[in-house]
Amino acid sequence: MRKKTQTRHSPVLYIQVMTAADKKAVAERIAEALVKEQLAACVQITCPVKSVYRWQGKTERAKEYLVFIKTGKKLYKRVEKTIKKLHTYTVPEIISVDITDGNPDYINWMKDNLLKR
Repeated sequence: MRKKTQTRHSPVLYIQVMTAADKKAVAERIAEALVKEQLAACVQITCPVKSVYRWQGKTERAKEYLVFIKTGKKLYKRVEKTIKKLHTYTVPEIISVDITDGNPDYINWMKDNLLKR
């Protein structure tokens, strides 16, 4: 029997959380912790990108590594807590987007590799 997968009309079960780090080692530390604890099925880290943002009244420019975290919606608070604990920024970017549709085989793989609550 085929496993049930999320469809467009289902409640959102999975999300992608994004953060950015100034050092590759920080991004990797976050990724390793999340995957090890099964809070993420997969974490992708990009090559450095240039970020331009306002901080304390000034326009800043920085090289950052973007981190894309595939996880379950019910795991978001634990993912956020882990990122904050391991991050070096005072106010790290931690945002999520709902995964409303996707390759059913990939969605099932995610489900199989996340912590069961």
